[in-house]
Amino acid sequence: MKIEKRSIEFVPHSERYGRPRRLFSVWFSSNLQVTALMVGTLGVAAGLSLLWTLAGLVVGCMLGTIFMAAHSAQGPHLGVPQMIQSRAQFGVFGAAIPLLVMVTAAVLFMAASGVLMRDPLKALLGISDDQAILVVGITTLLIGVVGYELIHRLGAWMSVLSSVVFGTALVLILTRASATGIFHADTGGFSMPIFNLVIAQAASWTLGYGPYVADYSRYLPADVNTRHTFWSTYFGCALGSLGMMALGAVLAAVLPSALDVDPGTAIASLFGPWAKAALIVVSLGVIQYNVLCLYSAYMSTTTIFSGFAKLSHVRSSTKTLVMAVISVLACVIAIRTQYHFDTFFADILIGQLYLLIPWSAINLVDYYLIQRGSYSIGDLYDAQGRYGRWNRRTMIVYGVSIIGTLPFMKLSFFEGYFARLIGADVSWIAGLAVASFLYWLCNASRASTRGSIKVAVEAR
Repeated sequence: MKIEKRSIEFVPHSERYGRPRRLFSVWFSSNLQVTALMVGTLGVAAGLSLLWTLAGLVVGCMLGTIFMAAHSAQGPHLGVPQMIQSRAQFGVFGAAIPLLVMVTAAVLFMAASGVLMRDPLKALLGISDDQAILVVGITTLLIGVVGYELIHRLGAWMSVLSSVVFGTALVLILTRASATGIFHADTGGFSMPIFNLVIAQAASWTLGYGPYVADYSRYLPADVNTRHTFWSTYFGCALGSLGMMALGAVLAAVLPSALDVDPGTAIASLFGPWAKAALIVVSLGVIQYNVLCLYSAYMSTTTIFSGFAKLSHVRSSTKTLVMAVISVLACVIAIRTQYHFDTFFADILIGQLYLLIPWSAINLVDYYLIQRGSYSIGDLYDAQGRYGRWNRRTMIVYGVSIIGTLPFMKLSFFEGYFARLIGADVSWIAGLAVASFLYWLCNASRASTRGSIKVAVEAR
Protein backbone atom coordinates (compact mmCIF):
# COMPACT_ATOMS: atom_id res chain seq x y z
CA MET A 1 0.00 0.00 0.00
CA LYS A 2 1.44 3.36 -1.04
CA ILE A 3 1.84 6.29 1.29
CA GLU A 4 -0.76 8.97 0.55
CA LYS A 5 0.68 11.76 -1.61
CA ARG A 6 -2.10 14.29 -1.19
CA SER A 7 -2.29 16.55 1.85
CA ILE A 8 -4.16 19.85 2.13
CA GLU A 9 -4.56 20.47 -1.60
CA PHE A 10 -7.65 19.94 -3.76
CA VAL A 11 -8.06 16.28 -4.77
CA PRO A 12 -8.25 16.15 -8.61
CA HIS A 13 -11.36 14.50 -10.00
CA SER A 14 -9.18 11.92 -11.77
CA GLU A 15 -8.03 10.66 -8.35
CA ARG A 16 -11.48 10.40 -6.78
CA TYR A 17 -12.77 6.92 -5.99
CA GLY A 18 -14.95 4.90 -3.65
CA ARG A 19 -18.59 5.01 -2.56
CA PRO A 20 -20.25 6.76 0.38
CA ARG A 21 -20.95 3.43 2.10
CA ARG A 22 -17.25 3.11 3.04
CA LEU A 23 -17.80 6.10 5.34
CA PHE A 24 -20.08 3.93 7.47
CA SER A 25 -17.29 1.56 8.50
CA VAL A 26 -14.82 4.38 9.21
CA TRP A 27 -17.16 6.16 11.61
CA PHE A 28 -18.78 3.04 13.03
CA SER A 29 -15.45 1.45 13.96
CA SER A 30 -13.80 4.66 15.17
CA ASN A 31 -16.61 5.05 17.70
CA LEU A 32 -16.79 1.39 18.64
CA GLN A 33 -13.94 1.68 21.14
CA VAL A 34 -13.47 2.25 24.84
CA THR A 35 -12.93 6.02 24.74
CA ALA A 36 -16.59 6.31 23.73
CA LEU A 37 -17.50 3.65 26.31
CA MET A 38 -15.96 5.90 28.97
CA VAL A 39 -18.45 8.64 28.05
CA GLY A 40 -21.32 6.25 28.74
CA THR A 41 -20.14 5.48 32.27
CA LEU A 42 -20.11 9.12 33.39
CA GLY A 43 -23.86 9.52 33.95
CA VAL A 44 -24.27 6.38 36.06
CA ALA A 45 -21.08 7.18 37.99
CA ALA A 46 -22.54 10.63 38.77
CA GLY A 47 -25.72 9.08 40.26
CA LEU A 48 -28.14 9.07 37.32
CA SER A 49 -30.20 5.93 36.78
CA LEU A 50 -29.37 3.59 33.92
CA LEU A 51 -32.61 4.32 32.06
CA TRP A 52 -32.21 8.09 32.30
CA THR A 53 -28.55 7.79 31.32
CA LEU A 54 -29.50 5.80 28.22
CA ALA A 55 -32.18 8.37 27.35
CA GLY A 56 -29.66 11.20 27.64
CA LEU A 57 -27.15 9.33 25.49
CA VAL A 58 -29.74 8.75 22.77
CA VAL A 59 -30.71 12.44 22.67
CA GLY A 60 -27.10 13.64 22.67
CA CYS A 61 -25.86 11.22 20.01
CA MET A 62 -28.82 11.69 17.68
CA LEU A 63 -28.61 15.49 17.81
CA GLY A 64 -24.84 15.89 17.73
CA THR A 65 -24.38 13.56 14.78
CA ILE A 66 -26.69 15.64 12.58
CA PHE A 67 -24.17 18.47 12.49
CA MET A 68 -21.21 16.15 12.13
CA ALA A 69 -22.75 14.35 9.12
CA ALA A 70 -23.70 17.68 7.52
CA HIS A 71 -20.00 18.58 7.53
CA SER A 72 -19.11 15.19 6.01
CA ALA A 73 -21.41 15.85 3.05
CA GLN A 74 -19.20 18.79 2.06
CA GLY A 75 -16.16 16.58 1.37
CA PRO A 76 -16.99 15.05 -2.05
CA HIS A 77 -18.37 18.33 -3.36
CA LEU A 78 -15.36 20.46 -2.43
CA GLY A 79 -12.52 17.90 -2.46
CA VAL A 80 -10.52 19.73 0.21
CA PRO A 81 -9.90 19.13 3.94
CA GLN A 82 -12.64 20.44 6.21
CA MET A 83 -10.67 23.27 7.77
CA ILE A 84 -9.36 24.56 4.42
CA GLN A 85 -12.99 25.32 3.62
CA SER A 86 -13.19 27.42 6.80
CA ARG A 87 -11.04 29.98 5.03
CA ALA A 88 -14.15 30.96 3.08
CA GLN A 89 -15.74 32.14 6.33
CA PHE A 90 -12.75 33.36 8.39
CA GLY A 91 -10.27 34.36 5.68
CA VAL A 92 -7.08 32.55 4.70
CA PHE A 93 -5.22 33.83 7.78
CA GLY A 94 -8.25 34.16 10.05
CA ALA A 95 -9.03 30.44 9.76
CA ALA A 96 -6.00 29.85 11.99
CA ILE A 97 -8.20 30.70 15.00
CA PRO A 98 -10.66 27.77 14.77
CA LEU A 99 -7.80 25.63 13.42
CA LEU A 100 -5.85 26.11 16.66
CA VAL A 101 -8.92 25.06 18.63
CA MET A 102 -9.28 21.93 16.50
CA VAL A 103 -5.61 20.96 16.85
CA THR A 104 -5.76 21.45 20.62
CA ALA A 105 -8.88 19.29 20.94
CA ALA A 106 -7.36 16.53 18.76
CA VAL A 107 -4.12 16.47 20.75
CA LEU A 108 -6.03 16.29 24.05
CA PHE A 109 -8.16 13.40 22.80
CA MET A 110 -5.01 11.60 21.66
CA ALA A 111 -3.62 12.08 25.16
CA ALA A 112 -6.85 10.79 26.70
CA SER A 113 -6.70 7.67 24.52
CA GLY A 114 -3.12 7.03 25.57
CA VAL A 115 -4.15 7.08 29.21
CA LEU A 116 -7.09 4.74 28.60
CA MET A 117 -4.82 2.24 26.83
CA ARG A 118 -2.08 2.35 29.44
CA ASP A 119 -3.23 -0.54 31.63
CA PRO A 120 -4.40 -2.85 28.79
CA LEU A 121 -1.02 -2.52 27.07
CA LYS A 122 0.77 -3.08 30.37
CA ALA A 123 -1.15 -6.33 30.75
CA LEU A 124 -0.34 -7.36 27.18
CA LEU A 125 3.30 -6.37 26.96
CA GLY A 126 4.52 -6.22 30.54
CA ILE A 127 5.81 -2.64 30.26
CA SER A 128 5.67 0.47 32.44
CA ASP A 129 2.97 3.14 32.51
CA ASP A 130 4.94 5.63 30.45
CA GLN A 131 6.13 3.00 27.97
CA ALA A 132 2.53 1.89 27.32
CA ILE A 133 1.54 5.45 26.45
CA LEU A 134 4.53 5.71 24.11
CA VAL A 135 3.50 2.48 22.35
CA VAL A 136 0.10 4.02 21.58
CA GLY A 137 1.77 7.15 20.25
CA ILE A 138 4.27 5.32 18.04
CA THR A 139 1.71 2.93 16.54
CA THR A 140 -0.65 5.81 15.85
CA LEU A 141 2.15 7.72 14.10
CA LEU A 142 3.08 4.81 11.81
CA ILE A 143 -0.49 4.33 10.58
CA GLY A 144 -1.09 8.06 10.26
CA VAL A 145 1.94 8.53 8.02
CA VAL A 146 0.59 5.97 5.51
CA GLY A 147 -2.66 7.94 5.47
CA TYR A 148 -6.13 7.92 3.96
CA GLU A 149 -6.48 4.49 2.34
CA LEU A 150 -5.00 2.54 5.27
CA ILE A 151 -7.36 4.41 7.61
CA HIS A 152 -10.36 3.29 5.54
CA ARG A 153 -9.17 -0.32 5.31
CA LEU A 154 -8.45 -0.46 9.01
CA GLY A 155 -11.95 0.89 9.63
CA ALA A 156 -13.51 -1.93 7.60
CA TRP A 157 -11.65 -4.63 9.54
CA MET A 158 -12.22 -3.02 12.93
CA SER A 159 -15.96 -2.74 12.26
CA VAL A 160 -16.10 -6.53 12.22
CA LEU A 161 -13.61 -7.27 15.02
CA SER A 162 -14.93 -4.63 17.41
CA SER A 163 -18.54 -5.68 16.79
CA VAL A 164 -17.67 -9.24 17.74
CA VAL A 165 -15.75 -8.30 20.88
CA PHE A 166 -18.11 -5.65 22.25
CA GLY A 167 -21.24 -7.52 21.18
CA THR A 168 -19.97 -10.58 23.05
CA ALA A 169 -19.07 -8.38 26.02
CA LEU A 170 -22.66 -7.14 26.22
CA VAL A 171 -23.98 -10.72 26.19
CA LEU A 172 -21.51 -11.70 28.93
CA ILE A 173 -22.52 -8.71 31.06
CA LEU A 174 -26.21 -9.50 30.72
CA THR A 175 -25.72 -13.18 31.50
CA ARG A 176 -24.07 -12.22 34.78
CA ALA A 177 -27.27 -10.60 35.95
CA SER A 178 -30.91 -11.34 35.23
CA ALA A 179 -33.14 -8.60 33.83
CA THR A 180 -34.44 -7.84 37.30
CA GLY A 181 -30.92 -7.87 38.60
CA ILE A 182 -29.93 -5.15 36.16
CA PHE A 183 -32.61 -2.77 37.36
CA HIS A 184 -32.04 -3.77 40.98
CA ALA A 185 -28.44 -2.69 40.51
CA ASP A 186 -29.68 0.54 38.96
CA THR A 187 -29.81 2.45 42.25
CA GLY A 188 -29.53 5.92 40.72
CA GLY A 189 -32.36 8.36 40.31
CA PHE A 190 -33.12 11.37 38.13
CA SER A 191 -31.28 14.66 38.25
CA MET A 192 -31.87 17.33 35.63
CA PRO A 193 -28.33 18.76 35.90
CA ILE A 194 -26.74 15.32 35.42
CA PHE A 195 -29.23 14.38 32.68
CA ASN A 196 -28.37 17.54 30.76
CA LEU A 197 -24.69 16.88 31.36
CA VAL A 198 -25.04 13.41 29.82
CA ILE A 199 -26.74 14.92 26.76
CA ALA A 200 -23.99 17.52 26.45
CA GLN A 201 -21.21 14.95 26.81
CA ALA A 202 -22.75 12.63 24.20
CA ALA A 203 -23.37 15.52 21.81
CA SER A 204 -19.84 16.77 22.40
CA TRP A 205 -18.42 13.41 21.37
CA THR A 206 -20.06 13.43 17.92
CA LEU A 207 -19.88 17.20 17.38
CA GLY A 208 -16.15 16.96 18.01
CA TYR A 209 -15.70 15.21 14.66
CA GLY A 210 -17.10 18.20 12.79
CA PRO A 211 -13.80 20.01 12.14
CA TYR A 212 -12.30 17.01 10.35
CA VAL A 213 -15.08 14.66 9.23
CA ALA A 214 -14.86 15.86 5.60
CA ASP A 215 -11.17 14.89 5.53
CA TYR A 216 -12.36 11.28 5.11
CA SER A 217 -14.94 11.94 2.40
CA ARG A 218 -12.95 14.31 0.19
CA TYR A 219 -11.65 11.52 -2.08
CA LEU A 220 -15.17 10.43 -3.06
CA PRO A 221 -16.29 11.39 -6.60
CA ALA A 222 -17.89 14.84 -6.74
CA ASP A 223 -21.09 13.44 -8.24
CA VAL A 224 -21.96 11.09 -5.36
CA ASN A 225 -25.38 11.65 -3.84
CA THR A 226 -25.13 14.12 -0.95
CA ARG A 227 -27.84 12.27 0.96
CA HIS A 228 -25.87 9.01 0.71
CA THR A 229 -22.77 10.71 2.11
CA PHE A 230 -24.78 12.24 4.93
CA TRP A 231 -26.61 9.08 5.98
CA SER A 232 -23.61 6.77 5.65
CA THR A 233 -21.70 9.06 7.98
CA TYR A 234 -24.68 9.65 10.27
CA PHE A 235 -25.58 6.02 10.87
CA GLY A 236 -21.96 4.94 11.18
CA CYS A 237 -21.17 7.54 13.82
CA ALA A 238 -24.52 7.45 15.64
CA LEU A 239 -24.75 3.65 15.89
CA GLY A 240 -21.11 3.21 16.84
CA SER A 241 -21.03 5.94 19.48
CA LEU A 242 -24.45 5.18 20.95
CA GLY A 243 -23.72 1.45 21.06
CA MET A 244 -20.48 1.94 22.96
CA MET A 245 -21.86 4.59 25.31
CA ALA A 246 -24.83 2.37 26.11
CA LEU A 247 -22.47 -0.53 26.80
CA GLY A 248 -20.52 1.72 29.16
CA ALA A 249 -23.69 2.74 30.99
CA VAL A 250 -24.80 -0.89 31.37
CA LEU A 251 -21.34 -1.89 32.57
CA ALA A 252 -21.34 0.89 35.17
CA ALA A 253 -24.85 -0.05 36.41
CA VAL A 254 -24.55 -3.84 36.43
CA LEU A 255 -20.89 -4.28 37.34
CA PRO A 256 -19.89 -1.04 39.09
CA SER A 257 -16.75 -2.71 40.45
CA ALA A 258 -15.49 -2.83 36.86
CA LEU A 259 -15.04 0.93 37.01
CA ASP A 260 -12.29 0.43 39.58
CA VAL A 261 -10.07 -0.55 36.65
CA ASP A 262 -9.75 0.98 33.21
CA PRO A 263 -12.64 0.20 30.79
CA GLY A 264 -10.43 -1.78 28.39
CA THR A 265 -9.27 -4.15 31.10
CA ALA A 266 -12.82 -4.39 32.49
CA ILE A 267 -14.15 -5.52 29.11
CA ALA A 268 -11.29 -7.95 28.48
CA SER A 269 -11.69 -9.54 31.91
CA LEU A 270 -15.12 -10.80 30.86
CA PHE A 271 -13.49 -13.11 28.30
CA GLY A 272 -11.57 -15.31 30.74
CA PRO A 273 -8.84 -17.23 28.85
CA TRP A 274 -9.52 -15.11 25.76
CA ALA A 275 -8.81 -11.87 27.64
CA LYS A 276 -5.56 -11.11 25.79
CA ALA A 277 -7.18 -11.56 22.38
CA ALA A 278 -9.94 -9.17 23.46
CA LEU A 279 -7.34 -6.70 24.71
CA ILE A 280 -5.64 -6.68 21.31
CA VAL A 281 -8.90 -5.75 19.57
CA VAL A 282 -9.69 -3.14 22.23
CA SER A 283 -6.24 -1.59 21.82
CA LEU A 284 -6.47 -1.52 18.02
CA GLY A 285 -9.86 0.20 18.25
CA VAL A 286 -8.48 3.05 20.33
CA ILE A 287 -5.42 3.34 18.11
CA GLN A 288 -7.67 3.66 15.06
CA TYR A 289 -9.55 6.52 16.73
CA ASN A 290 -6.22 8.08 17.62
CA VAL A 291 -5.13 7.91 13.99
CA LEU A 292 -8.16 9.99 12.96
CA CYS A 293 -7.21 12.61 15.53
CA LEU A 294 -3.56 12.63 14.43
CA TYR A 295 -4.29 12.71 10.69
CA SER A 296 -6.63 15.67 10.98
CA ALA A 297 -4.52 17.49 13.56
CA TYR A 298 -1.73 17.30 10.98
CA MET A 299 -4.10 18.62 8.28
CA SER A 300 -5.12 21.55 10.46
CA THR A 301 -1.57 22.32 11.59
CA THR A 302 -0.28 22.47 8.03
CA THR A 303 -3.35 24.49 6.99
CA ILE A 304 -2.40 27.13 9.56
CA PHE A 305 1.17 27.45 8.33
CA SER A 306 0.32 27.08 4.65
CA GLY A 307 -1.96 30.08 4.82
CA PHE A 308 0.89 32.33 5.91
CA ALA A 309 3.56 30.60 3.81
CA LYS A 310 1.43 30.40 0.63
CA LEU A 311 1.78 26.62 0.40
CA SER A 312 -0.73 24.32 -1.31
CA HIS A 313 1.21 21.06 -1.02
CA VAL A 314 3.20 19.46 1.79
CA ARG A 315 6.09 17.06 1.21
CA SER A 316 6.04 13.57 2.75
CA SER A 317 9.04 14.36 4.96
CA THR A 318 7.29 17.45 6.33
CA LYS A 319 4.14 15.44 6.91
CA THR A 320 6.08 12.85 8.93
CA LEU A 321 7.81 15.56 10.98
CA VAL A 322 4.58 17.39 11.80
CA MET A 323 2.83 14.16 12.78
CA ALA A 324 5.79 13.18 14.96
CA VAL A 325 5.71 16.51 16.81
CA ILE A 326 1.95 16.19 17.42
CA SER A 327 2.38 12.61 18.66
CA VAL A 328 5.16 13.60 21.06
CA LEU A 329 3.05 16.45 22.44
CA ALA A 330 0.08 14.12 23.02
CA CYS A 331 2.31 11.58 24.77
CA VAL A 332 3.80 14.23 27.07
CA ILE A 333 0.33 15.47 28.05
CA ALA A 334 -0.87 11.89 28.64
CA ILE A 335 2.10 11.08 30.85
CA ARG A 336 1.64 14.26 32.87
CA THR A 337 -2.14 13.85 33.40
CA GLN A 338 -2.50 10.08 33.67
CA TYR A 339 -3.09 9.97 37.43
CA HIS A 340 -5.86 12.58 37.55
CA PHE A 341 -7.49 11.60 34.30
CA ASP A 342 -11.24 11.56 35.10
CA THR A 343 -11.63 15.31 35.67
CA PHE A 344 -9.31 16.02 32.74
CA PHE A 345 -11.38 13.88 30.37
CA ALA A 346 -14.75 15.33 31.44
CA ASP A 347 -13.46 18.88 30.94
CA ILE A 348 -12.16 18.01 27.45
CA LEU A 349 -15.58 16.73 26.40
CA ILE A 350 -17.41 19.83 27.56
CA GLY A 351 -14.68 22.39 26.92
CA GLN A 352 -14.43 21.61 23.21
CA LEU A 353 -18.16 22.27 22.86
CA TYR A 354 -17.71 25.89 23.86
CA LEU A 355 -15.18 26.55 21.10
CA LEU A 356 -16.17 24.19 18.30
CA ILE A 357 -19.95 24.60 18.25
CA PRO A 358 -19.86 28.28 17.17
CA TRP A 359 -17.42 27.30 14.39
CA SER A 360 -19.72 24.45 13.31
CA ALA A 361 -22.75 26.76 13.19
CA ILE A 362 -20.88 29.37 11.14
CA ASN A 363 -19.53 26.80 8.70
CA LEU A 364 -22.87 25.07 8.11
CA VAL A 365 -24.87 28.28 7.74
CA ASP A 366 -22.33 29.56 5.24
CA TYR A 367 -22.22 26.34 3.22
CA TYR A 368 -25.93 25.46 3.14
CA LEU A 369 -27.66 28.86 3.42
CA ILE A 370 -25.28 31.62 2.31
CA GLN A 371 -22.93 30.21 -0.33
CA ARG A 372 -25.11 27.16 -1.09
CA GLY A 373 -22.07 25.09 -1.91
CA SER A 374 -20.57 27.55 -4.39
CA TYR A 375 -16.89 28.22 -3.63
CA SER A 376 -13.74 29.08 -5.56
CA ILE A 377 -11.26 26.42 -4.49
CA GLY A 378 -8.30 28.38 -5.84
CA ASP A 379 -9.15 31.37 -3.67
CA LEU A 380 -9.11 29.18 -0.56
CA TYR A 381 -5.33 29.00 -1.03
CA ASP A 382 -4.79 32.65 -1.98
CA ALA A 383 -4.72 35.33 0.70
CA GLN A 384 -5.19 37.92 -2.04
CA GLY A 385 -8.29 36.16 -3.39
CA ARG A 386 -11.98 36.73 -2.76
CA TYR A 387 -11.91 35.40 0.81
CA GLY A 388 -9.09 37.72 1.89
CA ARG A 389 -6.67 37.39 4.77
CA TRP A 390 -8.96 38.10 7.71
CA ASN A 391 -12.74 38.17 7.79
CA ARG A 392 -13.17 40.42 10.80
CA ARG A 393 -16.95 40.19 10.69
CA THR A 394 -16.86 36.40 11.08
CA MET A 395 -14.23 36.54 13.81
CA ILE A 396 -16.37 39.01 15.76
CA VAL A 397 -19.38 36.70 15.39
CA TYR A 398 -17.25 33.77 16.56
CA GLY A 399 -15.91 35.67 19.57
CA VAL A 400 -19.30 37.08 20.57
CA SER A 401 -20.86 33.60 20.27
CA ILE A 402 -18.28 32.13 22.67
CA ILE A 403 -18.68 35.00 25.13
CA GLY A 404 -22.46 34.66 24.86
CA THR A 405 -22.28 31.06 26.06
CA LEU A 406 -20.21 31.88 29.18
CA PRO A 407 -23.27 32.27 31.44
CA PHE A 408 -24.43 28.78 30.38
CA MET A 409 -21.09 27.01 30.94
CA LYS A 410 -20.31 24.55 33.69
CA LEU A 411 -16.88 23.01 34.21
CA SER A 412 -15.10 21.53 37.21
CA PHE A 413 -13.51 24.94 37.84
CA PHE A 414 -16.20 27.36 36.55
CA GLU A 415 -19.99 27.69 36.61
CA GLY A 416 -21.87 30.42 34.75
CA TYR A 417 -24.87 32.31 36.12
CA PHE A 418 -27.56 30.58 34.03
CA ALA A 419 -25.91 27.18 34.44
CA ARG A 420 -26.20 27.65 38.19
CA LEU A 421 -29.76 28.99 37.93
CA ILE A 422 -30.98 26.21 35.61
CA GLY A 423 -28.87 23.55 37.27
CA ALA A 424 -27.52 22.32 33.95
CA ASP A 425 -25.01 23.13 31.23
CA VAL A 426 -26.94 24.04 28.05
CA SER A 427 -24.17 26.11 26.50
CA TRP A 428 -24.04 23.94 23.39
CA ILE A 429 -27.63 24.94 22.53
CA ALA A 430 -26.87 28.61 23.18
CA GLY A 431 -23.71 28.41 21.08
CA LEU A 432 -25.51 26.94 18.08
CA ALA A 433 -28.36 29.45 18.27
CA VAL A 434 -26.25 32.58 18.81
CA ALA A 435 -23.60 31.80 16.18
CA SER A 436 -26.15 30.73 13.55
CA PHE A 437 -28.34 33.78 14.07
CA LEU A 438 -25.51 36.30 14.14
CA TYR A 439 -23.74 34.87 11.09
CA TRP A 440 -26.97 34.75 9.11
CA LEU A 441 -27.82 38.30 10.19
CA CYS A 442 -24.43 39.58 9.03
CA ASN A 443 -24.53 37.74 5.69
CA ALA A 444 -28.21 37.50 4.71
CA SER A 445 -27.82 40.13 2.00
CA ARG A 446 -25.11 38.04 0.35
CA ALA A 447 -27.36 34.99 0.41
CA SER A 448 -30.17 36.80 -1.36
CA THR A 449 -27.90 37.60 -4.33
CA ARG A 450 -26.69 34.04 -4.77
CA GLY A 451 -29.95 32.27 -5.31
CA SER A 452 -29.42 31.81 -9.04
CA ILE A 453 -25.78 30.74 -8.84
CA LYS A 454 -25.19 27.16 -9.91
CA VAL A 455 -23.69 24.95 -7.20
CA ALA A 456 -20.16 24.44 -8.40
CA VAL A 457 -16.56 24.69 -7.33
CA GLU A 458 -13.64 26.04 -9.27
CA ALA A 459 -10.24 24.36 -9.01
CA ARG A 460 -7.32 26.14 -10.45
